[in-house]
Amino acid sequence: MAGSATIERHPWNAAFTWVDRVGPFRRVTLEEADQFNRDGFIVLDDVFSDDELAPVVAATDALEARTDTFLAGSEGGRLSIAERGAITFSLFPVLSDSAVRAFATHEVFADLCHDLVGPDARLYHDQAVYKKSEKPRRFPWHQDNGYAFVLPQQYLTCWVALTDATLDNGCPYVVPGLHRMGTLAHHYTDPLGWEIFEDHPDAVAAPVGKGGIVVFSSLSPHLTGPNTADEVRKAYILQYAPDGAQVLQGDPNVGPPTGQALANDPNRQFPILINGQPATPTSSV
Repeated sequence: MAGSATIERHPWNAAFTWVDRVGPFRRVTLEEADQFNRDGFIVLDDVFSDDELAPVVAATDALEARTDTFLAGSEGGRLSIAERGAITFSLFPVLSDSAVRAFATHEVFADLCHDLVGPDARLYHDQAVYKKSEKPRRFPWHQDNGYAFVLPQQYLTCWVALTDATLDNGCPYVVPGLHRMGTLAHHYTDPLGWEIFEDHPDAVAAPVGKGGIVVFSSLSPHLTGPNTADEVRKAYILQYAPDGAQVLQGDPNVGPPTGQALANDPNRQFPILINGQPATPTSSV
């Protein structure tokens, strides 16, 4: 079991101070904001109705079917950490469907950006993640900022449950409190991906019903458990970063960053908030 005493900071995490969100708040309660500051995550239940999710599920199902077909033609049914029958990642649904693009600007996400990101925010990344039961396995303990090092390090992940996410089918788990250290050192474990540690005694489960959101920091160590149920666990993950966020380039195991790129692709990293107001009319889908 790994404890916080054995955890090291990422080589590029030279100076980080967590900034508490102090309000005023539009969507989260003061208690939820306090939990987010302290633990690095909150669970919001019953946020979206089945009708609101229906076009998103239809679009991500279609995108995932193409992903699955692609993996079927790959050696071993794998590409990087994606594997047919285990877990698939379908990137950038906002590029493939106008309903999904509208969903990404939903007033819920605009409010969460206001409360937990800041007055100027963009969509940073989006992907559908389907966990299958044919090859049940956990996903590794990681931080989202461990996959691509973003400055500022502190941005937001909204893990939207498109089906119930339970202890049996692969709901998220989070280690509270470690987000306040900033980005941690990761190592690559095949075939799982980038990992901080194998296990942690403080891990807590975050099951959530269909239409709910697990909201966590880009710095919160988290994983999803194996899917041992008889259904596909479906999630749509949207990440929001402050306007002006930059992705550092290079190999942290070799030396300092060799460059940086603004996360402002107009096709998929579009503004959500400008000066605290929705950048476009927010959708209620």
